[in-house]
Amino acid sequence: MDAQQVVLAQTTVPDMMLAKYLAHHLVEDGIAACANLAPASLSMYMWQGELQGDEEITLTFKTTVARLPELADRLREQHPYDLPELIVLPVVGGFTAYLDWARTQTRPA
Repeated sequence: MDAQQVVLAQTTVPDMMLAKYLAHHLVEDGIAACANLAPASLSMYMWQGELQGDEEITLTFKTTVARLPELADRLREQHPYDLPELIVLPVVGGFTAYLDWARTQTRPA
């Protein structure tokens, strides 16, 4: 993938306070152009052989391939889970002006 390709990076966190903290700092630091915080929802998953059900906040970041390593590092440093989610989806289209804006917002200083 091209370093300037816009992508969606998704994670989940256990509470809104952490979601707001991560969104604020990743956007302010130019690692993400935008962050969307979804309302709490129930996540069902197997962990260490047991079914878990927890409320989580989903965070979706708009960023570029070039900024993904920094985003991943921040999540590893600041996330309370042993194994945080990070799923990256390519953006295959959209309004050109919006995608250009996202690239500009995440361009390293």
